[in-house]
Amino acid sequence: MMNAPQAFAPVKRAIENGRIPGGVVGIVDAQGNRAVEVFGKAQTIPIERPMTRETWFDLASLTKVIFTTTRILEAAERGDIDLDAPLTTALPDFRQYTPDAWERKVTFRQCLGHLTPFPAVEPIYTYGRDPDLLRAFVLQREWRTGPAVYSDINFILLGLALERLNRVRRIRDLDPGKGFAWSAPTDESAATEDCTWRHEVLSGTVHDDNCHALEGSGHAGLFGTIDSILDFAHGLLTGTNASEHTIALIRTQLSDKRTHGWERPYIGWPGGDNAHPETIGHTGFTGTGLWIDFANGRAWSLLTNRIHPTRHSDSGIAQLRRAVGDIINAA
Repeated sequence: MMNAPQAFAPVKRAIENGRIPGGVVGIVDAQGNRAVEVFGKAQTIPIERPMTRETWFDLASLTKVIFTTTRILEAAERGDIDLDAPLTTALPDFRQYTPDAWERKVTFRQCLGHLTPFPAVEPIYTYGRDPDLLRAFVLQREWRTGPAVYSDINFILLGLALERLNRVRRIRDLDPGKGFAWSAPTDESAATEDCTWRHEVLSGTVHDDNCHALEGSGHAGLFGTIDSILDFAHGLLTGTNASEHTIALIRTQLSDKRTHGWERPYIGWPGGDNAHPETIGHTGFTGTGLWIDFANGRAWSLLTNRIHPTRHSDSGIAQLRRAVGDIINAA
C-alpha cells in the first residue's frame, strides 16, 4: 500500500530512540485496503506488556470528532437543534442567573469551530469530586474570556447538551458506536500516565482529569483500537457511516485552521506540511491522531502511548506526527 513501509519507519525510530514506549500506525484507502504495523510496548511500568493490533487506546481529544461532532451534526440534521442557535436551546440553565451573560449567546457552531472566547482548559477536577456539582459549576460559573482558541470547554458544553438532548445523566450512558467504548480492559489497553492524584498507572481508565471527574464528557473519554479508527475513517471516505450533509460540514471551513469539529491543513499542521487542502484531521493529548484525505481517498492514524509513564518528557510527538504525514502525503 501507498508508501506504507516508509510511513512506519519514523515510529520504529522513535521507539528505538526511547522517545515513546510504543505505537500503532494504520493506513486505509477508499477501497478498504489497509496496512497496519505495531511497534513497542503497551506498558513499561510496573509491568511490561507488548503492543498488539488489538490494543485499546485512550483516544483523548479524538473523542471530539469521532463522537461529539458526529452526534451534534446528526442532531442538527434531525432538526433537534439549530447549529446557529445558542446552547441555551438545549441548556436553558446555562448562566441562568445572568440573563444577558455573553455565555448565553454562544452557539453550537461556534463551539464546533472553537470560535468562542472560552479559555483553552480549566482544572475543573480541582473544584470537587461530585460530578453533578461539577456540571453545575461548568454551567453557572462566570467564564474568563480571551481570544478564540482551541478549547476543551467548547466540547464539554456540547457534551452536556447531548446529555440533555438524549435525556441521559452521563454522556457515557450513550452507546458510542461499533468498536468504541468509554473504558477498556486494563490488560488490553495502552497504559497512559502514572497519575499524581489518582495514585496509579492508568490503563483502560480515562486519562483526562476533567473527563474523569465529570464521569464522562464530550471532549475526551473514548477508547478504540486501530481497526475501529480505520473503520470510522473508511466510512467517512465512502459515505457509509455518515450522511452527505454531515460529511459536507466536517469538510466546510469555519476558520483558517478549522472546520466543524475538525482541523484543516496549515503550516506546522500535525498531518504534515504537504497535506492536500481537502484533508481533515485531529489529535489527542495521549498521543493519538487521525487524518482523512478526501481528495486522494485515503486516511491514516497514528496511535501512541507517548505520555506513559509521564507527560513531562520530550516524546517528540509533534515531529513524529508530521514525519508520518509527510511520507503518506508524498505518495
